[in-house]
Amino acid sequence: MSSLKEIAKLAEVSVSTVSNVLNGRKNVGKDTRERVLRICSEQGYFPNKAAKSDHSNTIIFVFSDFDRDYYLKIIKGISHCLTENGYDLIICTSKSSANFMRSKFASGTISLDRHMTDDYLISVATPQFPVVLMDRIIDNAFANTKSVLVDNYPVMCDMVQALVDKGFRSFGFMGGLEFTLDHKERYAGFVDTLEKNGIIFDRRNYFHGDYSEESGYQAAKILILGNSLPEVLVCANDNMALGAIKAFEENGLRVPEDISVTGFDNSDAAAMAGLTTIAIPRYESGYLAAKELLGMIKGTTGKEPFKLSATIQWRKTVK
Repeated sequence: MSSLKEIAKLAEVSVSTVSNVLNGRKNVGKDTRERVLRICSEQGYFPNKAAKSDHSNTIIFVFSDFDRDYYLKIIKGISHCLTENGYDLIICTSKSSANFMRSKFASGTISLDRHMTDDYLISVATPQFPVVLMDRIIDNAFANTKSVLVDNYPVMCDMVQALVDKGFRSFGFMGGLEFTLDHKERYAGFVDTLEKNGIIFDRRNYFHGDYSEESGYQAAKILILGNSLPEVLVCANDNMALGAIKAFEENGLRVPEDISVTGFDNSDAAAMAGLTTIAIPRYESGYLAAKELLGMIKGTTGKEPFKLSATIQWRKTVK
C-alpha cells in the first residue's frame, strides 16, 4: 500500500492536495481530483475511515503569550510541516485546550505554554497522544514527551564573551520569569562567562521581568534611579530590551553612547530598532516540532531533546 507522499508524487501534486481530495474538500479542480482518486485506486490507497475516528489527522498547538510577535513564525513552520504531511492544525489557548487534549479529537499536541503544569502535561502525554514541548523539558522517563528547544547557554556565553572582548567590564542583567528554562539557561551563560573572565557581577544590577516590554520599561526606570548605570545591559529577550531603551531615552540617556543594550529572540521590532540580539530560528523550530511530533505518532523517533543553535546579530545598540 502506497503512502500519502507517494500518491502525491505519482499525481504530481502536493500532499495537501491529496489530503483535500481524500477528505472531500471542494478546493480542488475536477481533473486533479479524478487523477488523484484514480491513482489511489491503482495503488490500493484508501484511508480507513473507521480507524480515523481513533487516530485523527489533527494536531493541536497550545500557546498563551499573544504579545510576542515571533509566535506567528512558529505557527507558520508548524502549519507548513503538517500540511505537507496531510495533517490539520488546531490552535488554542491553555484555557480551551483541556476540551481537546483528553479526547480522540487529535493525534498529538505541540505545547508552548508556560501556564501548563508538568503534572498536567504528563497526564495527557500517553502512547496514543504524544506531546512535543517547545522551550521546556519535563524530567519524567515515563511521559510520552519530546522537547524541541533553543540551545540558549552556548550562544549567550558567546555574546557575553564578545562584549568582554570589546572592553565592557560593568554589566547589568534583565531576566524573565525565573522558573522558565529560557531564563535559567540565559542567565547561567551570562554569569558563567563573566566568572571565567574574572569579572564580578554586581547583583544590584540584576533585574527580572515577565518578558513583556512594560516589565523592561519599569525595571530600567528602577535601574536609572540607582544612579550607577552599568556599561551594558544584557536582556533575556527583545521585548524587555526595547522597553528598557524606551525608559533610557525618556530620561535623556543615549543608547549606546551612555549604555549599551542587548536582547534575545531577533523579533521584527528588534530589527527595526537596530537592537543587538540573538536570532532564534523560530520558523524552523515550529517546523521541527511538528516533524518530531509526527515521528512520535509513527513511532520513528525517540524522546531525546532536539536542540537548535542560535546566532548573534550585532546592531547599533552596542558601541
